[in-house]
Amino acid sequence: QVQLVGSGGGLVQPGGSLRLSCAASGSIFSANAMGWYRQAPGKERELVAGFISGVSTNYADSVKGRFTISRDNAKNTLYLQMNSLKPEDTAVYYCNIKYKYFEVWGQGILVTVSS
Repeated sequence: QVQLVGSGGGLVQPGGSLRLSCAASGSIFSANAMGWYRQAPGKERELVAGFISGVSTNYADSVKGRFTISRDNAKNTLYLQMNSLKPEDTAVYYCNIKYKYFEVWGQGILVTVSS
């Protein structure tokens, strides 16, 4: 079973940047889909950014133009570059990879945007 280990969260001021990483213990090359989700206090988990079929990307309207999802197949790592962060981006972020017969989640990464 593939395991995901996320990193890169923390406290950042509004307007700042963070890069989240999600390292997989197995290959991500064959994944059907992968993405980043987030869950803010009192809210449902939502998709922030994702790869579909390995090439196409999609973003939540609230992060378009500010967040960029990327991947490094050689390192089996998924990234989320977050720029121009806003207080409303505060949440626990999760990486997710969907394979043909199963999906895996990383542990939550806390991102706090506050002055």
